[in-house]
Amino acid sequence: MSINILLVDDHVMLREGIKHLLEFDENFRVVDQASTGAECRNKISNPDIDVVILDINLPDITGTKLLKEIKQKRRGLKVLMLTVHNEMEYLLESLDAGCDGYILKDSDSSELHDAIKAVYAGEKYIQPDLVPSLNARLLKRESDSDKSKDMTKREKQILISIAQGKSNKDIADSFDISERTVKNHITSLFKKIGVSDRTQAAVFAIRNNFISL
Repeated sequence: MSINILLVDDHVMLREGIKHLLEFDENFRVVDQASTGAECRNKISNPDIDVVILDINLPDITGTKLLKEIKQKRRGLKVLMLTVHNEMEYLLESLDAGCDGYILKDSDSSELHDAIKAVYAGEKYIQPDLVPSLNARLLKRESDSDKSKDMTKREKQILISIAQGKSNKDIADSFDISERTVKNHITSLFKKIGVSDRTQAAVFAIRNNFISL
């Protein structure tokens, strides 16, 4: 019995290349292809599809947003992200969105085979050379989470405002407090999250999902 695959990538030659690589092995069968998010939405209802191989960059939607839609529509469908991005932000965003696997486009065919088989079997598959950096970032995220717990509700509101680029005066006006009070909150906030300026605070806010880009 073969694993039935939907390939989603906007590059035709890449899709055809992957299709040929996979179908050299009788364990895999590419049953359909899509080049956009819209096409993918129309095709994932096919009950024969076991695994979606999904590019993280599509012309009409980001791969992670489409991933969330796929998981909402067919919770049990396995999704393997295929991407050129080895930055941890993309990997973490994909994991948070519910991906079952993450592999780079420069991987060899045997690694792609292993990834598909793993996610089909219900396992998580992360390209091995990305795992050390991922673990380091997860530890950092856990540390950030501890810092976030110490923040007051007002400090969280001010952190979001800083990440939105608001000045102290704007923040004071928004919450009907004095600029001096804003400065006091910022001093306390920076100490709790271990940053020394507004740029670092904004990065902390984005990294910990207080605000989205």
